Amino acid sequence: MQNNQKNKCVLIYDDDQEILFLCNAILSKSGYRIETLSRCQYIISEVMGIKPDLILMDLWIPEIGGEKAISILKADPTTSHIPVLIFSANADIKEICKKVNATGYIEKPFDINVFKNKIDQNIGSFTG
Repeated sequence: MQNNQKNKCVLIYDDDQEILFLCNAILSKSGYRIETLSRCQYIISEVMGIKPDLILMDLWIPEIGGEKAISILKADPTTSHIPVLIFSANADIKEICKKVNATGYIEKPFDINVFKNKIDQNIGSFTG
């Protein structure tokens, strides 16, 4: 484990419990603290309460949906600096990523090494 990963928090928004379990297992082994939410209703207060270093956002998250959630995060000065990776099987993921100003994306299904590398690359993309 690299020092910069220690105590870093990844917040995962996804309503698929198997995906949450798998991501938690992968990222916990790498030394990250994991928080998961299966609904996205009060995005700013949720994020401010958890204070993640990186957010993984499923596009089909219940309530407001991932696209709207990312747009809200990026428009708010208290959360706009947090890297957000879209986490989806949506065929238009690249275009959506650009449209909502997300930091990047991880396509589902994902390769575990690619997944870990994307997290490692993007979690250090701001100082908070």
